[in-house]
Amino acid sequence: MIPNQWYAVLDSHDVPSGRPVSIMRMGERLVFWRDGPGKVACVRDTCPHRGAALSLGRICESNVECPFHGFQFDSSGKCRLVPALGRITPPPKVLAARSYPVREAHGWIWIFWGEAIDNLPPVPYFDDLDRLFSYATFPYPWNAHYTRVIENQLDVMHLPFVHYNTIGRGGRTIVDGPISSLEDETISLWVYNRKDDGTPARRPDEIPPTHRAPQIYFRFPNIWQNNISPDFRIVAAFAPVDEKRTVLYLRTYQRTVRLPILRELFNGIALIGNWYIARQDKSVVETQEPKRSDLHIGEHLVGGDGPVILYRRHRRALLDAAGIPEKP
Repeated sequence: MIPNQWYAVLDSHDVPSGRPVSIMRMGERLVFWRDGPGKVACVRDTCPHRGAALSLGRICESNVECPFHGFQFDSSGKCRLVPALGRITPPPKVLAARSYPVREAHGWIWIFWGEAIDNLPPVPYFDDLDRLFSYATFPYPWNAHYTRVIENQLDVMHLPFVHYNTIGRGGRTIVDGPISSLEDETISLWVYNRKDDGTPARRPDEIPPTHRAPQIYFRFPNIWQNNISPDFRIVAAFAPVDEKRTVLYLRTYQRTVRLPILRELFNGIALIGNWYIARQDKSVVETQEPKRSDLHIGEHLVGGDGPVILYRRHRRALLDAAGIPEKP
């Protein structure tokens, strides 16, 4: 994973008030809870005293209490109480749990995964999703590395094959371009698929300029939007679980149907359709080898893989800047 980035890792509803929640994310077992005012906190789900799971404990005011010996930790990971020492005795400073900065925004829970820094960057999102949009969310576990799940959403060549009876209907196997660009940590993608009429695929520089908006946006490190129409979008967060698992959080956003009951019904039906499409992808992506993507993994890419290549190059540049080498 790319360090020092905000990752959307949970839907806001995944962390209720009143009890801690244990979740595997970023290859670590983490515990999330809400303090008295409802603000979300996150630390490693391991008590630094004797290694018990903090998530099996309870919430005491704004702290999580270890179920083993009652040690209490605040949102910064600082130990606030060792009952055996008495309330007036300051706990040893060495008793600190590893914590992560947390933000709750846009209905997601985000953690800043990496080294603690003073001035955290803003949480990344899509500014055009205003308050008029409503949404429904579906968490979908995949047995695949999060890079493979992301790349699947940047791959326009697979549509007529994997989705032959859904969004890939029509046999548009020729891929002109596609055109993709990177700006402000966002990949924008324009799709130009067509039927094979005996003419070769056009390179990106052979496609006439267009004023239409991109169909696909991907914001590093792990959120994506499919711009279906001005009033209907599909959004995804690719939450890394570990090196072999990802939770794909699927969302449908719309601002056409606004009456409460009809709105919820419409959002739910739309989500079912998108789940079915994602299920088609999942059956193939889970078979890919190697499990984790990178620049040099022995694949032989072609012109239509341009957006995937752009993603891999920028991700590798971020990893190189953090001193993380490619793995064999």
